[in-house]
Amino acid sequence: MSVRKDRQNTIIRLIGEKPISTQDELIQELRAHGFDVTQATISRDIKELKLIKKVGAGGKSVYSINKADSDLFQAKYNSILSGALLSADYAQNICVVKTHVGMANAACAALDAMDWDGIVGTLAGDDTIFVCCRTEEKAKELSSTFSGMITG
Repeated sequence: MSVRKDRQNTIIRLIGEKPISTQDELIQELRAHGFDVTQATISRDIKELKLIKKVGAGGKSVYSINKADSDLFQAKYNSILSGALLSADYAQNICVVKTHVGMANAACAALDAMDWDGIVGTLAGDDTIFVCCRTEEKAKELSSTFSGMITG
């Protein structure tokens, strides 16, 4: 995955996790996550991602994904995830997902952005993702869903 795509996936994840009101705040967050970015880069990313400002908690304007584009993002996340998967299995409430080498981080970011019910948290390595599920049944269900997404 390109640095730009990785950065843009991180932007989507960040604005979903916390209220970010300005480009400066976004730059600080991205730098904290290892991206050396400029204001011009962030401005281009905001335009490409078609981010909008909406009123958040306390009446403060925050960046958000345009809901009209959210279906497009879901399709992109689904494509990233299905293209990365090699296998999936579960043990108790943990689903273990094997990916192509170097793709676990991108697949994990896509999975996080998809906001699936029953997932408590994720952890990605180079080619493996651990998904902590709320219950063993959710882990079994997720493993089955992932297995069905695996492309030849």
